[in-house]
Amino acid sequence: MNESWLDRWNDRYSKEEFAFGTEPNNYLKEQLEKLPDVGTILFPAEGEGRNAVFAASLGWTVSAFDISIEGKNKALRLAEAKNVAIDYQVGELQTLMYAAEQFDAIALIYAHFPAEIKSLYHRTFDKYLRTGGFVIFEAFSKNHFEYVSQNPSVGGPKDIASLFSIEELQSDFPQYEIIELVEKEIELNEGLFHVGKGSVIRFVGRKK
Repeated sequence: MNESWLDRWNDRYSKEEFAFGTEPNNYLKEQLEKLPDVGTILFPAEGEGRNAVFAASLGWTVSAFDISIEGKNKALRLAEAKNVAIDYQVGELQTLMYAAEQFDAIALIYAHFPAEIKSLYHRTFDKYLRTGGFVIFEAFSKNHFEYVSQNPSVGGPKDIASLFSIEELQSDFPQYEIIELVEKEIELNEGLFHVGKGSVIRFVGRKK
């Protein structure tokens, strides 16, 4: 990833306020609470840690990563404030040492990686998930481009190639029992940068 991408996220996360708030994403919360057991879970592109800290509070063994050291610093402060522990690494995926079938769940919550690597990352995450494990995914759809053009406060990438379609998720995670895969309009109210109506893809899949 280029330096401008890294600088963007370090700048955003260096502020005192939490960019997307400290409460977990609603869809993640709803889906995690449905799973029958806790176990090991990975949070890619975890930013300031709100979702990882929530999972840890439920008893999950949590791993997370991001390219931003500023995100990690705030995530660890949040974890300390909530009296939970998370393993948080900084770096790009190929530099990290996760193992095949290490995780019982992987949570991709607004994990908008650059367009040229996002499918490669998804296929790599699949290798880290055990058979029978779950992917929980929420991110902006390609139709979100119209929403963010009208209201920048709702957030999300400004290039359509970084947004998602149902077909992309089907292609990136082909060997999954689809529990849910939908595109829908939702009202976001997450911190400073997810505010307003947007279009998202929601996916929960179980690895066969």
